[in-house]
Amino acid sequence: MQRLTLSICLISSLAAAPLVAADVNSADYRAQWHTDIHAGYQNLATQSQALASQAGAYCEAPSAKGLEHTKQAWLDAFLAWQQVRYVDFGPVEQKNRAWQFQFWPDPKNLIARKATYLLKDEAAITPEKINESGVAVQGFPMVEYLLYDQTFREGERALPADRSCQLLVGVSNHIAENGEALAKDWGDFKSAYVDNDQYTNTTVRAAMAGLELLEERRLATPMGLRGNGKRTVYRADAWRSGASLAAVNATVLGLDQQFLTTFSKLLNDREQAYLAERIEEQAKEIQAKFPELDRPMAPLLADNSQFRVLQSLYVHISQLTALVNDRAAVELGVVRGFNSSDGD
Repeated sequence: MQRLTLSICLISSLAAAPLVAADVNSADYRAQWHTDIHAGYQNLATQSQALASQAGAYCEAPSAKGLEHTKQAWLDAFLAWQQVRYVDFGPVEQKNRAWQFQFWPDPKNLIARKATYLLKDEAAITPEKINESGVAVQGFPMVEYLLYDQTFREGERALPADRSCQLLVGVSNHIAENGEALAKDWGDFKSAYVDNDQYTNTTVRAAMAGLELLEERRLATPMGLRGNGKRTVYRADAWRSGASLAAVNATVLGLDQQFLTTFSKLLNDREQAYLAERIEEQAKEIQAKFPELDRPMAPLLADNSQFRVLQSLYVHISQLTALVNDRAAVELGVVRGFNSSDGD
C-alpha cells in the first residue's frame, strides 16, 4: 500500500518528466536488451529440447538413473523458463505461450485433474491431443506432476507406465517446440522492437511486473503475508518438485543478466549512478543467499526458526522491487498501472 500511495502522489510530477522513450539513444538500450533476452530464449530452447530428448530416452529404456536424469533435465529447462518469465510482451503473447509454458496459479488443481482424465481416456496421446487439451496440460507443471507428485508416483499409473510415458514425452515435445518457436520469433522481432521507442518503457514495465509477481504472488502469498494469512506451500509454484526457491533465484538471475545490466547503463546515462549501483548490489545480495536457499519451501514454512530465512529473502526481494518500481521508474518517468498478472 505504501508503494501504491507513493506512486499516486508522484503522478502529477511525472507528467512533466521526459519519458525514457524520448531518449535519443534509447534504440541502443533496446538493441542490447534484445540480444540478452534472445540469449535467454535460446537457452530455453536448448534446455527444452534436452528435456524432450531425455524423456524419450527414459521411456524407451526406463531405469531409476534415467528417471533422475529426466528430473534434472526438467529442472534445467524449467529454470531456463524462469529466467525469461518476466518478459510479458512480444512473441510470448502469441497463442498464450506464457501460459503454455507454465499454467499457474492453479488453485483448482487442474494439473492433477487433467492428468487423471488423460491417463484414463483411451484415445491416443498424440501431438494433436496435447494441442487441444489446453494450457494446463501443455507445460512444465504437467511434466512436474508426472515426475514428482507423491500420490501419483505411488499409484498404478506411475512412470514408467506406458500411457504416462506417452503423456510425459508428448508434453515435453510440446514444450521443446514452443521453446524453439519462441526463440526464432524473438529473433525475427528485432527490427520491430529496436525501432519502436515505446518498447523501452514496455521492457521496463515488464521487469516491474515480474518483480511484483515475485514479491506478492510467489513469496508473500505462500508465506501467509497476503490473503488469509496462512502459510501454505500449495500457493507457491513448483511446490511438487520443491523448486520454488530455485525458481526465485533463476528469475532474479534472469533479470540481472538480461535486464538490469542495460537498465543500469540507462540510469547512469540519466545521472542516476547511485541508484544504478544500489540496484545492482541488491540483486547480488539476493543471489548470494543461494545455493543455501536452494531447497524446498515447505520445511521453511513449517518451522518458525527456518521461516526467518524466508522472511529475510522476502525483505531483500521487496527492497529490489522498491528500488526498481518506486525509485528508478519514477526517475525515468515510467508510470505503471495495475498489475496485469493479478487475478487467477
